[in-house]
Amino acid sequence: MKKKLSPKQWIGAVLLLLLFILLTLFLYSRTHEDARFEKFAKNFFVSELCHNPITLHYNLTNPSAYGIEEKTISLPIYHANQALASLDEADAVIDALQKFHPEELSSANQYTYILFSTYLAAQASCAAYPYFEEPLSPTSGIQSELPILLADYRFSSVADIESYLAILSQIPSYLNGIVLYEQEKADHGLFMADSSVDKVIEQCMALMDLQQLEAGEHFLEITFAERLGKLIEKGIINNTDAQKWQSENKRLLTTVVAPAYNKLADELTLLKGGKAQVSGLANSPGGKDYYQAYLRLITGSYHTIQEIKSMLSADFQKNYTTLISLLQEHPDLNQHLAGNDYAFPCLTPEEMLAKLQEMTAKDYPTVPLLADQEEAAACTIKELDESLSPYAAPAFYLTPPIDDMSENTIYINTMDTAEGLSLFTTLAHEGYPGHLYQTVYSGHHLQSIGALPLRNILYYGGYIEGWALYVELGSYDYAIRIAKDGHPEAEALYLAQRLNRQIQLCLYSLLDILIHYEGASYEKVYEILSAIGLDDDSIQATYEYIVEGPCTYPKYYLGYLEIESLKSQAETAWGDSFSLYRFHTFLLNNGPADFRTLSRLLAMTTPLPQRLERKN
Repeated sequence: MKKKLSPKQWIGAVLLLLLFILLTLFLYSRTHEDARFEKFAKNFFVSELCHNPITLHYNLTNPSAYGIEEKTISLPIYHANQALASLDEADAVIDALQKFHPEELSSANQYTYILFSTYLAAQASCAAYPYFEEPLSPTSGIQSELPILLADYRFSSVADIESYLAILSQIPSYLNGIVLYEQEKADHGLFMADSSVDKVIEQCMALMDLQQLEAGEHFLEITFAERLGKLIEKGIINNTDAQKWQSENKRLLTTVVAPAYNKLADELTLLKGGKAQVSGLANSPGGKDYYQAYLRLITGSYHTIQEIKSMLSADFQKNYTTLISLLQEHPDLNQHLAGNDYAFPCLTPEEMLAKLQEMTAKDYPTVPLLADQEEAAACTIKELDESLSPYAAPAFYLTPPIDDMSENTIYINTMDTAEGLSLFTTLAHEGYPGHLYQTVYSGHHLQSIGALPLRNILYYGGYIEGWALYVELGSYDYAIRIAKDGHPEAEALYLAQRLNRQIQLCLYSLLDILIHYEGASYEKVYEILSAIGLDDDSIQATYEYIVEGPCTYPKYYLGYLEIESLKSQAETAWGDSFSLYRFHTFLLNNGPADFRTLSRLLAMTTPLPQRLERKN
């Protein structure tokens, strides 16, 4: 005989059943929302990479793992009035993202959602001004970046060689599209100044020098042969195939790529004459508003322009006062501030990197190793080809693919980078604990916590360059420790050189705002820079560089100041438990990101700075 349940037992059973149903529905909604969001994020990730085969190749060694057939991707060709549709496209992605319920996502996906939505909003703000972008900037335009990227295009298989040659064949159409965009810029009164055009034309002629190509001495011929040689060594191709591809490479460079660069130069020449003098964004209708939006996108800082000016001004005054006091204490330093590195020991670049890795171990977390790896990353240091030296930075780091960070490359521009202290701090910026370390650490950390690949392609210039400058400035302390035993005077000298660099970058960041937001003329900039002793040529070059590359200096220095601000916030919030190691771990584990998001996350660190990740 079955025992009947009492009324209280029936009520309890019903309540348990309802609780079970509600819990099931809750778990299903969270799982379902995560699955939807992850699919959306993956589609966006794939779509972004498929816009450009070079971008795809540099980001992924195995595109097929994401359902991408690499050989089907071609260079993007700009079409008439395409820029006008960019805002609608950005808004469409934002609208789609807003249909998700972030509170139903896992903590890791919630963080990605926050970063993604903030990033898209910043991009949309810039897209509202479609003709202010300058793809052919003399400072870092496509015309100079494309050859550098081609020279380091990875060859791992025959398919890579074929893809590379296919890209060369597409360059005329690609550059024709850019010319069309420049023509539309001109129609809107936003084409570059004649002096800037002259620089771009000069770069086109020098980078695709026909005499070098015909003599077989062009860097794109030399680097192509070197990459084929490595495949021969591995047994992937033979000498006969290599000679065939070298002939095809030469044919494409001389009959397709070089003529395309010549045509680009000719088309730009025809567009000249509209604006003789370079000037800032503020002098164009809508320029001030675009500058505000662009500054936010590039730096990741959400302070107002006035707040940023106050930050920069206070920092400038502090460092200037400190430098003056130091020079008064050590009057002989003045003669050494031009860059005399007499006190720094003679070390090779490889020895410097090894020294930096050793000395930073206490204050920076170790790069997390993945299950199948014995070491996090290898680094090759190369000298930049002389033909590229006038158009490239003093040094730069080429980021590895996000699915294989084992090989890393740092290029040194020997024309602009001296040996000794200058090279040491440069390698700290580009290598350890700078770009290389931060990139590999972030990539491995994101993989270890199962973060969505989307995180790897959201670009935060202020975080990335701010971090590199932050550690570069910190590396002067390591340099002092290396040099001062043999040269006690090195401490004051290196402190003065660091302060001098900070003052210069801070001043140029202030000038960026004065020129692009407040409309300062060349005469005003001349007045400021001549007062600190710069000659006419240096002033002209500095003014033109800032005009032609808006937000370049703030990307570095404002990014650095934002990191210092976060460090002060952490010191206050964490009290006695603060350490550089903990702060750096927080910053690395939660970046790259915009600084507002990082500040809000830091405020939530009670007690663990990686709370969002640790919940997962």
